[in-house]
Amino acid sequence: MIAVRAALPEDIPAMEALIARSGIELSDGFYSEEQAAAVTRHVFGVDTQLVADRTYFLIEKHGELVACGGWSKRSTLFGADRTKQGADPLLDPATEAARIRAFFVEPSAARQGLGRLLLSHCSDAAAAGGFRTLELAATMPGVPLYLACGFTVVERFEINLPGNVSVPLAKMRKTIGA
Repeated sequence: MIAVRAALPEDIPAMEALIARSGIELSDGFYSEEQAAAVTRHVFGVDTQLVADRTYFLIEKHGELVACGGWSKRSTLFGADRTKQGADPLLDPATEAARIRAFFVEPSAARQGLGRLLLSHCSDAAAAGGFRTLELAATMPGVPLYLACGFTVVERFEINLPGNVSVPLAKMRKTIGA
């Protein structure tokens, strides 16, 4: 039995643990061990604003957490609480793209359609919120999923992390609704 539900504050420790496992294990073949460790330590994690906004979700399979991720009506493109600086203003759905944020899958449950299920759920919720475009910053392990789901790469960029580690990302976009 697979269920999608809004994440709650009490889910955060379990989500953080899943994110750490996913960030390291699913980066294999896309990032070096050093890059995977740096991005997992310094960037990945839960943005509690999304939990408060009820736009961050988790997927449970037989009652066990197997994936998490969400969408946002706020301007932050990526990163956990520790990477945010200042206010995170609301976006205008008429002129700005909703954000797809922080998708992570339990490594033992990877490539079973959970990312697609979560993306569909978030796309529908963003469309219901009046958004017609989605935007995200994809890690290299996420790019194949997002390409397969109709996103296009609009910009490639790198983030510089402590320890002189550079990690490539891709800004991607997709039109939704009509």
